[in-house]
Amino acid sequence: MPDRRPYATLLAKGEERRQRILTVAQRLLTRNGWRGITLAQIAREAGVSTAGLLHHFESKEQLLHAVLDARDASDEAYRERSDDVLEQIESRAERFRRTPELVSMFAVLLIENLDPDAPLHDRFFTRYRAAVDAVAEFIRQGQRAGRYRTDLDPAVKAVEIVAFLHGMETSWLLDPSIPLTEVFREYAGALARQLALPRDTP
Repeated sequence: MPDRRPYATLLAKGEERRQRILTVAQRLLTRNGWRGITLAQIAREAGVSTAGLLHHFESKEQLLHAVLDARDASDEAYRERSDDVLEQIESRAERFRRTPELVSMFAVLLIENLDPDAPLHDRFFTRYRAAVDAVAEFIRQGQRAGRYRTDLDPAVKAVEIVAFLHGMETSWLLDPSIPLTEVFREYAGALARQLALPRDTP
């Protein structure tokens, strides 16, 4: 029976090299944006040849999608499973602390890809719409369950909530000293008061 250990070793080395390329790409994208870096620069800082990088990622656009895939995978692994939108908002501060480099990279790439012709525009737009729709559905579920008031438009409130989350990412990039836990807790508390059922008046 052939010894499979050399093949397994090659696979492990290949995966380690791929992860190193992604890590370097994330750092350079955060610092310079996608327009300010080249595949050759990423390869050089990752300690591989450009040909070696292209073995794992066939183009700059494919690499951009790969770093976002890694960010999405991290989000999914630690996503708050509660269907309570208030609990989900409060938990976001922890994500900033857990993976600051991914939060930073996402914010930079989002701003760079606002133009409809930008390579990642469609992906960011689709993700934005999905986020708004998901938050709106969480609010509707709360309304149907009798937890939230029904005279608020879930779609409008969802746009506000997602805008707050994106705004916090940008604000935190400008000023990392922002007290994240307190800000998210305060916003969640204000939102809870807005969503709460009105009290009966005497």
